[in-house]
Amino acid sequence: MIAATKRIALEILGWLLVLAGIAALVLPGPGLLMLFGGLAILSQQYEWAERRLDPIKFRALRGAAEGVETWPRIIMSTTGALILMACGVVWIVRPDMPSWWWFSETWWLPGGIATGTTQIVSGIVAIALIVYSFRRFHGKPEAVAALSKEIERADEIFHED
Repeated sequence: MIAATKRIALEILGWLLVLAGIAALVLPGPGLLMLFGGLAILSQQYEWAERRLDPIKFRALRGAAEGVETWPRIIMSTTGALILMACGVVWIVRPDMPSWWWFSETWWLPGGIATGTTQIVSGIVAIALIVYSFRRFHGKPEAVAALSKEIERADEIFHED
């Protein structure tokens, strides 16, 4: 009974991550990362999900490589992550509503500590991903070329199925 409950819970989590990942492909958020996470969970139960893991993983890595190609991209990404963390601190501190705020008071920093904590954690994850991408890809054309070959190989395998 516990095994069945665990399997159902993991399957629900996997599908939620897949749906959120698809939505985040067009909305702000780490779409490929969530899509990959959902498929990784679903791949434990479904062969079709396992076959789709590599193409998505390599495309997410290509996005990471492109994000650290130039210094302006690195600076903008890092600045965005730091601003997100600063907003999280503001959400946690929750200063008084300013006089210029013309919406209802309930719309001033909704979510409180939970929202602020999520923003800070998201900023930390973003910084960690930037550092990882920088160390793995920045100034390393051979790593980017190897990644391109992996994408081609994964696509060939995917299209053979």
